[in-house]
Amino acid sequence: MPRQWGGADLRFGSSMAEPGASWGKELSNREVVIRLLKIAWHYWGTCLLLLILQGVLLALFLAAVELTSVGIDFIHHKIRPSIQPPRWPFYFQPDATWTSTEVLVVIALLMVALGLIRGVLNFWYKMKEADLIERQVMFDLRSGTYDKLQRLNFSFFDANASGSLINRVTADTRAMGTFISMVVIQTVILFLSLLFYFGYMMSIHVTLTLACLSTIPLLYYLSSRFSKSVRDDYAKSAELADTMVLTLSESLSGISVVKGFAREDIEKEKFQAINCHVRDQKKSIFNKVSLFTPSVNFLSHINIIILLAYGGYLMSKGEFPLGQLVVFVGLLQQFAGQVQNLSNITNTVQQNLIGARRVFEILDASIEIANQPNPLPLKKARGSIEFKNVTFGYKHAEPVLENLSFEIKPGQCVAVLGPTGAGKSTMMSLIPRFYDQQEGSVTIDGLSAKTLDLEDLRKSIGIVFQENFLFSNTIAANIAFGHPEATQGQIERAARSAIAHDFIMNLPKGYETVLGEGGLTLSGGQRQRLAIARALLLEPAILLLDDATAAIDAQTEKEILEAMDHAMKGRTTIIVAHRLSTLRRADVVFVMEHGRIVQAGRHEDLLNSEGHYQRIAELQLVDAKNLYNSAETKS
Repeated sequence: MPRQWGGADLRFGSSMAEPGASWGKELSNREVVIRLLKIAWHYWGTCLLLLILQGVLLALFLAAVELTSVGIDFIHHKIRPSIQPPRWPFYFQPDATWTSTEVLVVIALLMVALGLIRGVLNFWYKMKEADLIERQVMFDLRSGTYDKLQRLNFSFFDANASGSLINRVTADTRAMGTFISMVVIQTVILFLSLLFYFGYMMSIHVTLTLACLSTIPLLYYLSSRFSKSVRDDYAKSAELADTMVLTLSESLSGISVVKGFAREDIEKEKFQAINCHVRDQKKSIFNKVSLFTPSVNFLSHINIIILLAYGGYLMSKGEFPLGQLVVFVGLLQQFAGQVQNLSNITNTVQQNLIGARRVFEILDASIEIANQPNPLPLKKARGSIEFKNVTFGYKHAEPVLENLSFEIKPGQCVAVLGPTGAGKSTMMSLIPRFYDQQEGSVTIDGLSAKTLDLEDLRKSIGIVFQENFLFSNTIAANIAFGHPEATQGQIERAARSAIAHDFIMNLPKGYETVLGEGGLTLSGGQRQRLAIARALLLEPAILLLDDATAAIDAQTEKEILEAMDHAMKGRTTIIVAHRLSTLRRADVVFVMEHGRIVQAGRHEDLLNSEGHYQRIAELQLVDAKNLYNSAETKS
């Protein structure tokens, strides 16, 4: 299970987004860093272990350096006895009876032992670091971000492209994990290392240390300038990556349309163009990094030059032993390497902050559709629905529904007809609270939908859309999607009610047949009947059918209508439809225009009343008559 970080999961505080906003306010770098540090704190145990291991590794390295210095000075002293003998570390003094060879063998064995211990500890460090990032941080971040996406409102997905959201759950959460490993831990390790090296060099020679590190202020200035210069570049790079993912996703999802219109070459050029933009943006970043890194290396070489000049001068005067000078060179190179890591961290920070900011935008997005405190249960709905003066718009200034009122009794079947943009689907989406109205009230069984437990409400409503999505899973799993604990008997009963059982049993593996992506291996009628079965498995009191017979042939329509007749028995049903074959099945028909109901009545009554319904009916009857005459002529 993913780690739950406080009451707001990953958020470390209440949502920063304003109601109705797609994103919250843009976080400053300081705010992002603070929140990332709070995330890292939840893994303090592993982080502390890594720091302890790194501290031990540093101590072992310095011990090896000290032994190297002793070995060089011991050999130098044996060659030239006038040279001062080496200073043995840790109050160790070789026995006077030992030969020079024995002393050097002991030093060599100690260095080998230190090397083996460092190798084992370094392996352990790498394993613990990988475990922390891949198995803990990344797992929790991806799970937490995906969980938040599942709880966000439809309006959020209306406002944000899927390509961007996919990138945020995958690439940007990885950037956050990289921040913990490459920035938080490595920065502490870096400053710990610099402190060790600085202290050790100061213990050898204070003046020489300060002279060799005189370029540090300039290095800090260059790092700050570089960090500011690449921030906008990384933000632009992330946006271009979103566009590329979206282009790829749309192209693959619409491959039949691409091939049907022979657009393969044009789509290839389109993807190539955005790919070039991504490449050029990366090149711009790379150019800045390529300029910054040699600058840091140049300063490191200046430090070496200062060391050789000043250190050589001290050695020539007999104030500095050769072994210490050699060790000082190694330490200075290690110091320069850590400073080089600082430049890498500076570069990584900008990438990570951009990615983290984009993930926090998801985590901070407001959840508008949620349970109120102490929601009312709705375990067994009767199915009455009432709209009272409901006004709703996806944009507040542009209402789609305006002062809409109606009442539907339990078990009643209502058909909704109207031109495109009349608000039919929008009206239906307010019943399960996919959106909340701005004015008025929507009540279920006399209770405001906003006061009901959201899960109970939605489990009381079965929904079948015009285009229904099926998952790449077995038919049984698709039917049981809303009720995973359903038995095989319950699944088959729902399939029989949707007139789907027979065609399922004719498939190679029956209910265990695995569907391809989107269920494209099935016909349109088969997909719709599976969607109806999926809705019926919950035994909902309310059934919403959104134009389920649109854009299909006569035989498929017959199959779906037969399934709908079975599905509607004993349920409150709302059908968005345009065909008379569907409309005449309803107890009452609502005709909507511009977000209002302009006509209401039975099919027979509306046929005899002037208005939109009569015009639609006449057009369909004329089309049917022309089709019949055409068939008679051909025969």
